[in-house]
Amino acid sequence: MTADGDMAGFVPQKEIVYNGLLPYSDRLDREATELLAEIKANLSRAVLLRELWPGVAFWCKKLFSFLKLYGRRFSKEDHILFIKLLYELVTLPDLEPHMMQSYARLLIQLLKKKELLSRDDLQLPWRPLYDLYERVVYSKTEHLGLIWFPNSVDHILKALIKSCRLYFPASSTKEMLDEWRPLLCVFDVVMQKAISNMELFLPTIMPPEEHSQAFQLWFDELMSLWTSVQNQPSWEGHLVNLFARLANDNIGYVDWTPYIPTIFTRILRSLNLPVGVSQMVAPRYLTNSYDIGHLVLWITALLGGPGNPAQKELTCLFNSIASFYHPSNHGRWQSRLMRLLQRLPASVVRRVHRERHAAPSWIMLVPECQRLTDTDLQEFTRSLIGAALLAMFSKTGSTDAAYALQNLALLTPELAIPPVLEKTYAAMETLTEPHTLTATLSCMIGMARSLVSPNNHYPEGRAHVLPLLMGSLPGVDPNDFSKCMITFQFIATFTTLVPLVDCSSAPSRHSDLTEIEKDLCFASAEFEDFVLQFLDRCFALIDSSTLEQTRDEMETDTQTHLESLVELGLSSTVNTILTQCSTEIYKMALQKVYNFATSNIFETCVSGRMVADMCRAAAKCHPAESLRLFVPHCCSVIFHITDNEELPGEDELDKELLWNLQLLSEVTRVDGEQLLKYQGDLERILCVCVRLRCKRAYTLACNLLEHTLRSLSLIYPTEYRSTSGGFDTDLPIRDWGRAGDVAALGMCWHVPSQEEENFVFQLLSRLLHPELQRIKGHVSGDQPMSREELLQSLAIVQHCLLGAGSMLPPLDGPHVSDLVPSMVNLGEIKLHIGVDYDDSRENYRESICQTMRLLLHHILEHSEDDTKSLFVIIKIISDLMFFRGTHKKEFDSRWKSFTLVKKSMENRLHGKKQHIRALLIDRVLLQHEMRKLVVDGSEYKVVHQELLCNLLLLSTSTYSQVRSRAQNVLTAALGTYSFSYRDLIPRILQLLSPQHNGTQQQFKGALYCLLALHGGISLPSARDWDCVGEVWLALVRCGLLPTMTLEEASIGRLLDDITDRIHRQHDTIGIYFTVSEGCVEVANLIAHSENPTPCLEPPSVEELKEGLQRQRIKNVVAARKYEKLVNDLLDCLEDRDLPWKFEHMATDLLSLQLRDDHPLPPDAVLFFTQGLIHDSISIRKVAISAMAGVLKQLKRPRKKVAVKPSDISGIEDLEGVCGDREGNRWLQYDSNNLPLSEEQWDTQLYVEKTHWGYYTWPREMMIHAASEKPKDDLTYEEMSEGEKIIFEYFSDPEFIDQLIGFLSLEDRKGKDSFNPRRFCLFKGLFCNYGDVFLPLLWPHLEQLASDPHESSQRCVCEITAGLIRGSKLWSFSKVDRLWKLLCPLIRTALTNITVETYTDWGTCIATACEGRDPRKLHWLFELLMESPLSGEGGSFRDASLLYVLQGGLAQQQWRVSELLHRLLAYLEPKLTHVYKNVRERIGSVLTYIFMIDVALPNTRPTSSPHVAEFVPRVLERLKPLTSEPEIHNHVHEENTQETDERTQAVKLLKTVLKWLMASAGRTFTTPVQQQLQLLPLLFKIAPVEIDESYDEMKQDARTCLSLMSQGLLYPEHIPLVLAALEEMASSRSWHARFSVLTYLQIMVFYNLFTLLSVPAEVFRIRKLVMQLLLDEQLEVRDMAGTTLSGLLQCQFFPLDSSLQTQLQTLSQTLLPKARGELASTDLVRRHAGVLGLSACILSSPYDVQDWMPQILMDLSDHLNDPQPIEMTVKKTLSEFRRTHHDNWQEHRQCFTDDQLLVLTDLLVSPCYYA
Repeated sequence: MTADGDMAGFVPQKEIVYNGLLPYSDRLDREATELLAEIKANLSRAVLLRELWPGVAFWCKKLFSFLKLYGRRFSKEDHILFIKLLYELVTLPDLEPHMMQSYARLLIQLLKKKELLSRDDLQLPWRPLYDLYERVVYSKTEHLGLIWFPNSVDHILKALIKSCRLYFPASSTKEMLDEWRPLLCVFDVVMQKAISNMELFLPTIMPPEEHSQAFQLWFDELMSLWTSVQNQPSWEGHLVNLFARLANDNIGYVDWTPYIPTIFTRILRSLNLPVGVSQMVAPRYLTNSYDIGHLVLWITALLGGPGNPAQKELTCLFNSIASFYHPSNHGRWQSRLMRLLQRLPASVVRRVHRERHAAPSWIMLVPECQRLTDTDLQEFTRSLIGAALLAMFSKTGSTDAAYALQNLALLTPELAIPPVLEKTYAAMETLTEPHTLTATLSCMIGMARSLVSPNNHYPEGRAHVLPLLMGSLPGVDPNDFSKCMITFQFIATFTTLVPLVDCSSAPSRHSDLTEIEKDLCFASAEFEDFVLQFLDRCFALIDSSTLEQTRDEMETDTQTHLESLVELGLSSTVNTILTQCSTEIYKMALQKVYNFATSNIFETCVSGRMVADMCRAAAKCHPAESLRLFVPHCCSVIFHITDNEELPGEDELDKELLWNLQLLSEVTRVDGEQLLKYQGDLERILCVCVRLRCKRAYTLACNLLEHTLRSLSLIYPTEYRSTSGGFDTDLPIRDWGRAGDVAALGMCWHVPSQEEENFVFQLLSRLLHPELQRIKGHVSGDQPMSREELLQSLAIVQHCLLGAGSMLPPLDGPHVSDLVPSMVNLGEIKLHIGVDYDDSRENYRESICQTMRLLLHHILEHSEDDTKSLFVIIKIISDLMFFRGTHKKEFDSRWKSFTLVKKSMENRLHGKKQHIRALLIDRVLLQHEMRKLVVDGSEYKVVHQELLCNLLLLSTSTYSQVRSRAQNVLTAALGTYSFSYRDLIPRILQLLSPQHNGTQQQFKGALYCLLALHGGISLPSARDWDCVGEVWLALVRCGLLPTMTLEEASIGRLLDDITDRIHRQHDTIGIYFTVSEGCVEVANLIAHSENPTPCLEPPSVEELKEGLQRQRIKNVVAARKYEKLVNDLLDCLEDRDLPWKFEHMATDLLSLQLRDDHPLPPDAVLFFTQGLIHDSISIRKVAISAMAGVLKQLKRPRKKVAVKPSDISGIEDLEGVCGDREGNRWLQYDSNNLPLSEEQWDTQLYVEKTHWGYYTWPREMMIHAASEKPKDDLTYEEMSEGEKIIFEYFSDPEFIDQLIGFLSLEDRKGKDSFNPRRFCLFKGLFCNYGDVFLPLLWPHLEQLASDPHESSQRCVCEITAGLIRGSKLWSFSKVDRLWKLLCPLIRTALTNITVETYTDWGTCIATACEGRDPRKLHWLFELLMESPLSGEGGSFRDASLLYVLQGGLAQQQWRVSELLHRLLAYLEPKLTHVYKNVRERIGSVLTYIFMIDVALPNTRPTSSPHVAEFVPRVLERLKPLTSEPEIHNHVHEENTQETDERTQAVKLLKTVLKWLMASAGRTFTTPVQQQLQLLPLLFKIAPVEIDESYDEMKQDARTCLSLMSQGLLYPEHIPLVLAALEEMASSRSWHARFSVLTYLQIMVFYNLFTLLSVPAEVFRIRKLVMQLLLDEQLEVRDMAGTTLSGLLQCQFFPLDSSLQTQLQTLSQTLLPKARGELASTDLVRRHAGVLGLSACILSSPYDVQDWMPQILMDLSDHLNDPQPIEMTVKKTLSEFRRTHHDNWQEHRQCFTDDQLLVLTDLLVSPCYYA
């Protein structure tokens, strides 16, 4: 079939452009078409034949590789079909998790480029995906161990949904809201699920005409929900992410203006910054802060538009947090601030790219009026640049700042570059601060492209290039390693962008140059100077790092890590510079390098390597010239020395010879064509030198051999200049910073010519052939060699293989048959990599392979301790299999460094691959190398089988080093050859079988191989029942080996590791595979598609029938294999001789085999039931978990019926009303209507899910049918095998005795707590069997309940909770009997409650009430409500009983409002309780009582208690205190009666404080008005200083104030708060006035933008602060000054001239002359003015504003004023000095000379001795 005629009219979706630039690109189109035809044919065939494994799995992998190699090189129709097929596959209902995950990965790849497919091309239904997500993420059985998912599955599914939601149909939004609205109950954990589902699924990219079906359905509702909730509940973050995504996808279509202050206030709050002196952060704030990535998106989307309102807020935001960026500040908030700074500019760049440069696609554009203009961008840069320049020098965040500056420079170079340049020049001049130099240079590196490119915004930038380059030269400093590296990087970055050509003569030839261009031309004369100076610096660096200088005699002569880094930096920088030079400069530089290299003799270890690398870098640029100098010189020296006869036998050779060999071996790494001229010399040198005896010499010679062969045989680009075609054009300065053009890259490739190929094979026949003969002679014993000689031979073989690997065809031959049965072809793909193998030549790969295998067996037999040779052999085997010119490891590190360089140099603004040319060339080369490395899914041939068996031999040999290296290669090979594991695993297991009596080493080796298998890449394929069955069994059976001893610790550890790895890696393996009709339909379409037509006919009817048949058989067989595995494990466990370790291992493995879809065989049920009373605790633990799972499997399904809520209540719900309403009144707990008789019990309808009906009713509400009378008990005859076993055991009194005995033991003292696994076990028992076992259990329970020990009580808790939850569907008679027994039991237990057990009882009751209808538990609630505060049993018992009650009520949320009212009425008189612990608990309970009192959008006032009614009642009782001016801690005498009212009030206040503190972080809305009524009281009590010795009440008052001041305010509350503060500011107590200020500081910062949106209130605050600045109390004035400077700093109000004048006038208040008593009001006024002025100075700590010098002068006049003024001035000046010291050089520019004189006098402290 021809591939060409068939493809007429084929338009690929998107190819990888780099493929077209490969030298063999003409063959790729055809190759890709054929491969695609094969994939389409086989993939569709596999689906039609219903062969999910191996067929579909195998060809999906191939499709993945296809995407990697050719991009999306298929038609749109195919693209859509592939997506639909995979979508069908991924949502197959019973698919095993691992397969589902791999389909999901592929589907994500296919959906990645969203611009290729529009919503018209593709629509995907959302529900199948949601069902899958629900099944996996909220799995009902995962916690019981019935299904195991891979670790990353949540992550992958989320990514998949993100890719698919673009294509959900328009109607989906409404359906989704119907699905999740009923879950929106803020008190329930399910809220988190509802909101995160919305965040994941709701589509936001739609054409404007569909908006009414999309976000407009939910925007207002969710937005008002968000604004009405405070204290960041855990789901708020998801909501913010959804809004951010909406904003970003619909810029200009959503009006955010009304919400902007709210948004920015909340952003500022979520940064968790510390404010003020005494702030306490409620712990809630620290956990649920918003995700910075989404915040940044949201901010970016808000910018722009008419008036650009968001920019004002953003400027204000950064002004108020700027000082946090200063390097001297750090805290836990720092990383978030840095991330914000780093990502914001990048995000704006992305947006500008989308608006101005993005290729047009179907996704709608941003409307014209909303786009960002240049002035918007300048505003944006101005708001961020201050923070970025501060963060530049921080210890941790300098890279973030550099990234931010790089993006700002792209947006507005004229604003971002100059300040950094200034800092850089300053840093280059100072020698004392190396950190500033590295920081500034790294920022400059990011800005390099913006600086160099011809840019109309910032044309003068290019003039800085030469001064920067010259200035950075001193950085090449042998004494400072990090400075050296950053300098190399800096120079390399700049020279990559700029051709180093002297064009100073150009202005005389060209008349059209601008002034700037002329200056550049003249400046470029300095380039030559720069290059030569740079080389001199490098030579100095090399001289100072010779081996003699850097090492003692004794140390090794290998390189250190640092040296290798410097060497890398040096060679790449030299290479870059010389690549970019003009020919004249290059020749001078080359001569200089040549003279340096040949006039000295270097040691070959450290400095020698550096010099040789420099020479290689120089030679690469122009091979012809450089080889002409180097090769003849080196050759003549080497010939001269080697002509000496006795030389070959010497062990240590002349340094000169070594140095010249090293130099030659590096210089030959250049374009192979140029080497042909020196063919004879090179060949002659190689023949002599590889046989020298000196190890150093022959190693260098082998390097020379490898490099020569590689240069001749590989395909690689030969030049990397920044413009194609050299620098001979007239005006290279016009090419500065030019991006490469992918369409016209002008790459020059080296492709091996015929002569080069001949030379390669000639070298191989002269060097490799004789070595192979020699090794064969050694093996046959004709010519034995010593170990050194053998090593030398092997070295030559290895280097030949490494050099010529790309020309040797891969190993071939017949493949191993019958590995896996399949009806689909599983062949390999052959990729063309530019080499046509010549069959007429000897295939050296084959011959090396045979020789190595002979040698290997010889060594293992005769000299197994020759590990060095074995190491080399392992390397050679690995290269024989995988090496075709590139190693995977090298490729990976190059790919990584490519991405790093790309990131630091890319231009995200213009996009479209605008990289520099060198980078693009590198990328094309990487594409070529990637093709060599794509080997997954290679066929497993006989040759490979032999090699793998050899590796297995080595993996189980004597020496551990040999073993571990061989195991690594083996693991890699198993991952490469498809299905090879099915051949190899049995071979490994054979070494473990009892029949095989091997050595300890073999045993360990085999275990290590298994360990590697479970950790390696090969595991996913080894997931069939055969392998798992064999491996697990073999592991357990090792225990029966006669030689098996656990004495050796290493084997015990190894077995633990393997079990652990299996546990971690295990996910459920499928038994039942089905392929849905949907899949089959899509597969049929693929089989009949065009362009390219699939290469096979669709399967025939017979084949289809056979496929179905096979699938059925396969499922049956899989189920059999599953049962066999379980039974085999049980057989092992039966064996008496099995050591304990293996018994535990087998039990563990057995517990992994519980499943959802297949019941556990009865024998295993028996085993686990017996395991409940096993002697070993770990087996008991496993058995408890397993039994819970088994009981879940055995649970009988119950019938459910659908009900209509409106039929029950008789009320239709109004649209949009939620919360407590008439329509859901019937769900409430009502003590007048409790089911107390059988008939009431059966007629009421119970809704167990607490959240249903709160917000809206579900679409159809399914509840357990009340009509269906539950059959009281299963009769014994009706039970299944498994059920009978459990029934018999639990009916046996002896068994129960032992079980309870074990359950009431303590495990780890003090660490134990309520165990949910045991609870699940009992819940399952009572759920499945009713109350059959109660009579036996009851006596035990009663006995345990009366025993106050911790472990007994815990056991009662677990069983009780299980009982209550298990009795959910029992009949009334049973339940009634149960509670008659339970109530006294719980009472007894609660009287015995202790410190250790009260939390367990809390958990027990909470668990029992969770998800239950409160009306069915009325016995329990009434019991708990009886009288919690009886006072019997002391304060502790009271507190504990309240705790337990609170646990139960909290689970029931809004459905027990009647109980909450009763509880409140009960507690109110008791609020003045004596004991602290009871008061604290009451505070916490009050929080829960009022938690339901929320004002959410669309809700009516709730039926539960209201704060608004509670607070006035409390205030009434606090009257005695409110009338006092200030509350002191009175010590009461007992007999004084008159203070009784007062004492009660104080106690009450203490409880109220506890309540306020508890509710600050927990409630959803803060009742501001009510709290304000309590404010005056708190202000009176709260102390000013922080002091631990104050009593509880004062400390609490302070905490309350701090927490209240952090609360979120709504605009309507602000006047109320301010009124309260103003009232307090005129209070008689100065403590209260002082506290007003601290409160104000925090309140303003935490509600900054909300306050700023109400200007009138801003004025009130300003007035208030000024009033307190004039306070008669010194402390208050000081604090007012501090507050003022804080408000000025976040620009809360401007420092305008009126304020300055006001302050100056105050400060000039005249003091009366009389020295005696100063008129105090005048002094106060004058002090106030001075304080105000100093507040101005301190408000900008890190820069000098233009008004500052004058104010400083004014302040200096007050230095001799009386105290306290003098003190204030001194403090201010020293603070000014401290904060401005770092950048004084910059700051002094702002002052005049006279001012500087005065300042210097003031700031330099006077000399003491004067």
